[in-house]
Amino acid sequence: MGETIKRLPDAELKIMMIIWDAKGSVTSAYLMEKLKGEETWGNTTVLNFLARLVDRGFLKREKEGKSNIYTPLIEEEVYLESESKSFLERLHGNSIKSLISALYKGHALTKGDLEELQTFIEEKTKGE
Repeated sequence: MGETIKRLPDAELKIMMIIWDAKGSVTSAYLMEKLKGEETWGNTTVLNFLARLVDRGFLKREKEGKSNIYTPLIEEEVYLESESKSFLERLHGNSIKSLISALYKGHALTKGDLEELQTFIEEKTKGE
């Protein structure tokens, strides 16, 4: 991946996660419906988040009748890959061992999680 993707603030990431989950284009009304009961953001706040996401190149905005349609320009997998790499570099000096150790010490990983990780590593390193 050539271009660095800027990290999104939590609120904007939440908006993007809803859009990515929709697997296509959405309206602000769709987002408001999905956020109902989760956030107390008003329509203006959501529209401001959407405008920022358009400005940052995460979304494309197209007019359709009286509504704006928002389409993701960056795939979820691409963003998560970039964010994960950045997180690992910033907080763990690019050491996966440091990350796993911190998760284990903080009781965020179970023995089952470690076994699943071991299976993943074995599958990925087979034949190399």
